[in-house]
Amino acid sequence: MPRQPRLDLAYIPQHVVQRGNDRQPCFFTDVDRVRYLQDLREISMREGCNVHAYVLMTNHVHLLMTPAASGQIARVMQSLGRRYVRYINDRYRRTGTLWEGRYKSSLVDRETYLLHCYRYIELNPVRARMTADPLDYAWSSHAHNAFGHDDPLIHPHPVYLALGRTDEERYNAYRTLAMENLSQNHLDAIRAHLQRQHALGSDRFRSAIETQLSRRAGPAKIGRPRKVPQGE
Repeated sequence: MPRQPRLDLAYIPQHVVQRGNDRQPCFFTDVDRVRYLQDLREISMREGCNVHAYVLMTNHVHLLMTPAASGQIARVMQSLGRRYVRYINDRYRRTGTLWEGRYKSSLVDRETYLLHCYRYIELNPVRARMTADPLDYAWSSHAHNAFGHDDPLIHPHPVYLALGRTDEERYNAYRTLAMENLSQNHLDAIRAHLQRQHALGSDRFRSAIETQLSRRAGPAKIGRPRKVPQGE
């Protein structure tokens, strides 16, 4: 049976995860991480796709992006994936695949889940017990979104901008949000919808997506999502 196309609409944010093959590392040194972020910035700008939040873990990547047209995120991920694999294979004299098949993505409701996804992504290193403070992890967007550290990759989403009238108000408001633990229900929902590549949000949001795409955007019967492995 052919695979269904991903849920994909212009100006609807997407939470994207790309994993290393067999959950093996996809970053080996900080130089690799710098290279990945540079390539992501160049390619996302070329495709007209805004990056709002990210984290580079050892064996996977989380991104929160909004495309200006359908198909842009797929082009970003395909181009980025191919370019980065060539770089890794050349640098470490290796061959073969680096990524675990296709990336996964979930449309995100701006009104109900967007800031939850910001926090979910940037707090990944804390949940993985790599650090107690997300600011101490260099390879995420937290330092920019919570403290205003320069990060040319990031384009703030209007929902984030609405947190305050000034930059300082927004940083303070976001730091307060980031320090509040996401509920287990929110964690489970984000993980499950990403794994299944369903639209994450209210029933109204999901219905609107289904109307626009003429296909189902979630499970036939909405219920408590099945738990998936933690720490990702």
